[in-house]
Amino acid sequence: MSAATVSSAPVKALPGEGRIGLRANLRHIGALVRRNALQIKQDPESMFDALLMPIVFSLLFVYVFGGAVAQGDRSAYVNYFIPGMMAMGGLNIAMSVGTGVNDDFNKGVMDRFRTMPIARSSVLIAKLIVETGRMLVSTVVLLVMGFIMGFDLKTGPVELLAAVALALFFGSSLTWIFMLLGLSLKTPQAVQGLGFLVIMPLQFGSSIFAPTATMPGWLQSFTKYNPLSQLADGARALTSGHGAVAHPVTMVVIWALAITVVTAPLAVAKFRNKT
Repeated sequence: MSAATVSSAPVKALPGEGRIGLRANLRHIGALVRRNALQIKQDPESMFDALLMPIVFSLLFVYVFGGAVAQGDRSAYVNYFIPGMMAMGGLNIAMSVGTGVNDDFNKGVMDRFRTMPIARSSVLIAKLIVETGRMLVSTVVLLVMGFIMGFDLKTGPVELLAAVALALFFGSSLTWIFMLLGLSLKTPQAVQGLGFLVIMPLQFGSSIFAPTATMPGWLQSFTKYNPLSQLADGARALTSGHGAVAHPVTMVVIWALAITVVTAPLAVAKFRNKT
């Protein structure tokens, strides 16, 4: 048999692949979560974005732009900005997942997983769990900064936890989008570049940083349906006790479920075909 024939032969499925039970799948996910967590422990610099970005953005927007946006009342802007930043944190961390997945393929890490009799979905689900944990750390840092800068929680801890859970739920759905991009594009630079093209309009075309009342009509229409605006408004309502809660929270949940239902199977299928 020639070398060309050998190289073009299809790769046979590993014994047991496709017949992995729920208990074994959960065990594989747990092992991969531990692997990803150990990677963070060995490379603490990988947590810099989760730890430093909330601090930098809080200081930048509150003390540079807050006075202008809130007409000199920075304390009012802190109460407006901090809940909005919950929506932004998950988006930024989700983008880093896409570059990480792409880099793992380029380094051959995924070739090791190919030789293991594990469900292909377990690799992506484990990464999703770890990145959601990073989102939680980033959100906690954001809230600590907010309280230091004068954030005034008008409701209670239950409502605050509900706002955090809503932000994490939506952020985890965005992770599937960027994992799909990481699996589809050739280089981490391409993932990062396309990610910024997606992130920038969503972030600044929303109510995260400033009220939308002074925006042009066409932009207000965009912000109205932007899920980041819904998430920011829902988090503000939960932490301030003012404004509608049910509508923005319901819209965020619908958006998160729709994104997950569409992109998660596509990401798993792309990962299976690529490996």
